[in-house]
Amino acid sequence: MFDLDRAGVRREIRAGVTTFMTMAYIVVVHPHMLAEAGMPRDGVMMATCLAAALGCFLMAWLTNYPFAMAPGLGLNAFFAYSVVLGMGLSWQGALAAVFLSGIVFVILSVTPVREAIINGIPVSLKAAMSVGIGLFIALVGLETAGLVVFSPATGSLGLVSERYFADPDLRALLPEGASVASVGLAIGGLMLTTALVALKVRGALLWGILAATAAGIPLGVTGEGGAGGLVGWPTGLGEVCLAMSFADLFSGGLLVVFTVIFTFTFVDLFDTTGTLVGVAGKAGMLDEEGRLPRVRGALLADSLATVGGAALGTSTTTTYIESASGIAEGGKTGLTAVTTGVLFLLTLFCGPLVMEIPRVATAPALIIVGVYMMEPVRRIDFADFLEAIPAFLTIIIMPLSFSISEGIVVGLLAHVFLRLVTGRAGQVNLTLWVLTACFILRFIIA
Repeated sequence: MFDLDRAGVRREIRAGVTTFMTMAYIVVVHPHMLAEAGMPRDGVMMATCLAAALGCFLMAWLTNYPFAMAPGLGLNAFFAYSVVLGMGLSWQGALAAVFLSGIVFVILSVTPVREAIINGIPVSLKAAMSVGIGLFIALVGLETAGLVVFSPATGSLGLVSERYFADPDLRALLPEGASVASVGLAIGGLMLTTALVALKVRGALLWGILAATAAGIPLGVTGEGGAGGLVGWPTGLGEVCLAMSFADLFSGGLLVVFTVIFTFTFVDLFDTTGTLVGVAGKAGMLDEEGRLPRVRGALLADSLATVGGAALGTSTTTTYIESASGIAEGGKTGLTAVTTGVLFLLTLFCGPLVMEIPRVATAPALIIVGVYMMEPVRRIDFADFLEAIPAFLTIIIMPLSFSISEGIVVGLLAHVFLRLVTGRAGQVNLTLWVLTACFILRFIIA
């Protein structure tokens, strides 16, 4: 299926391992977040690994692309804090909403709708998505490392300093578990990784993660594993698998049902769109017209993984921007995704071992991936303000709003608005007009 020689197989496996290590944090973070909504943590951890593996295998089978999937951050926050804790819907009802949104995804994917949305986005905005996602990934890495924190003095982000560790009020602004040692480890890991990348060492990102993890052990900077051993038999899936409650979902009224399902659908649609287009653009997978071949298979894989993930007992499964780290290591085929999926399955039995990898050890890799994602900026004609302004807004909104989908929305709205006021409405295709109407509706009901 993958048609690779021995060197190609090694490259793809290395890329899959790198992708897994940069997104393995979801095994720790996701169960913790959904536990806030009352879900059993062990069951969610199992559902997370199984949904991620399912998504990765579907992506490899349907597209032969190196994109990895797992339950998405952002959507799980909406699930836990807005739907369950905010609206008062039970987590079983929220799972039902995710399941129904997945069904909507499948319908949109097997029809030309989602493909038309991706193909209808202007080439300049597709390039801007790559760059914006790069900044987004780099910011995630910098914040994870504790190198960039909120500064009360400026009301914005700033570089960390010794004051944050000495002042209890400022210390509360640091990432959970941050210390002088962890920040120092992140800096050292970043220096090593950048050196390896500059020297063109194969597997530079993976070696950087492993080296930082090893160095963190004597420094006392490790992940959340190790308690009770490094391996164990997984338990708890029965508490969340097929726990969806459609009765609970519809008990909140049709307006609540529509709002929740629409938001799940909207955010995942454009997070996935941005990720696929941005990462594929950087990997050189787009054709001359800026289209992604086999995009319908990628969207169908994403949709089916969401349906399967909800049935297993987790929130929306989506394509991960961390896939860019594996692609940066040379991943080109579905074997990369399969490798990542297999590692998620192994995590069911080796969860404590995987959790030993501290997030600060993966932060340097994310920062360097941000560098890789900058190259498409050359495709944007900044001398033409009709192209430059929407592209710039897309790029800058993604990291500042901490949302890929919001960056896409603002960029596309700016694209349509500028063509409307300059008398070039005829250049706006039907897909963008429909999306504009959906964006406006989304703001009204949000």
